[in-house]
Amino acid sequence: MIRATTRATTRATTRATTLTSCCLLTVLVLTFASCERKPGGSGATKTIAVIPKGTTHEFWKSIHAGANKAGKEFNLEIVWKGPLKEDDREDQIKVVEDFVTRGVSGIVLAPLDDTALRKPVEDAVKAGIPVVIIDSDLKSDAYVAFAATDNFKGGESAGEELARLLDKKGKVIMLRYAPGSASTTNREEGFLKAIKKYPGIEIVSDNQFAGATTEAAYQASENLLAPLKKPDGSLSIDGIFTPNESSCFGMLRALQDGKFAGKVKFVGFDSSSKLVEALGNGQIDALVVQDPMNMGYKGVELMAKHLRGEPVDKRVDTGSTLVTKANMNDPKIKELLNPPFEQYLSGEK
Repeated sequence: MIRATTRATTRATTRATTLTSCCLLTVLVLTFASCERKPGGSGATKTIAVIPKGTTHEFWKSIHAGANKAGKEFNLEIVWKGPLKEDDREDQIKVVEDFVTRGVSGIVLAPLDDTALRKPVEDAVKAGIPVVIIDSDLKSDAYVAFAATDNFKGGESAGEELARLLDKKGKVIMLRYAPGSASTTNREEGFLKAIKKYPGIEIVSDNQFAGATTEAAYQASENLLAPLKKPDGSLSIDGIFTPNESSCFGMLRALQDGKFAGKVKFVGFDSSSKLVEALGNGQIDALVVQDPMNMGYKGVELMAKHLRGEPVDKRVDTGSTLVTKANMNDPKIKELLNPPFEQYLSGEK
């Protein structure tokens, strides 16, 4: 009798324990599901990988901030990862492949090379992961949309400004950025098209490359300027164009070290605190400035709309502005020169 009662008690306890465990499991599942749902019950939060060309320049910090801003507005988890150096194609390819393996909801990519990144993007799309391209174009039509500056037009505006500064006559050089970079190549070609309209302007050099870092750009600038020095200590050129932040800063340092800064007309592309300072003190005459925060925002916005099944434009121009000492203190331009990216990167490493 005692044994029967004990077995009955044990069975009852086991059933109660099992029931309690099931109830707890149900509560946990429902709690997790409610945490993962968007406001209004529209589904689980999606993860978007944003992959820049590099992670050190201020331009990319602004892209990151714009992506984060859009991520908050569209309730998307933004994961930011890219190569440290802007010439590490293999590392960027690996980052794309890793995110495909992880199974993210979408990828927003600034491709380092318009050809090398084509297959990784097409593989991502085949795996069911849509891709939006930002900043620099890709030789493929597999992506959802492309959001960037009209780089050719920006290069043209730089060329027109340098021609104006030189009264349409003189000798100029252009230090290119790097082979395979579609965005800067378009700027360079736009610049050359504008300059070649003026027969009084001679292009002394347009086939040298700065490289991916400011140090490489500095060395390339020194090498380019060395044979152009005259016996009296001046330069045998009148104007210079550089097509991105790192090439601008490398050239600026070389001009400063050689005591040439402010003595030749210098038009650059992109901005940073040092470049803005040089614009203010006359060592740079003009900068074609993009809107990187808007670019990062638009890239994520286009992805959000695509994931919701909404139609999107295939190509979106995120804008550029010619900035000079005369207009650099206009409120809208001041924000372009000093984008408020810190508030959207707070708490991130």
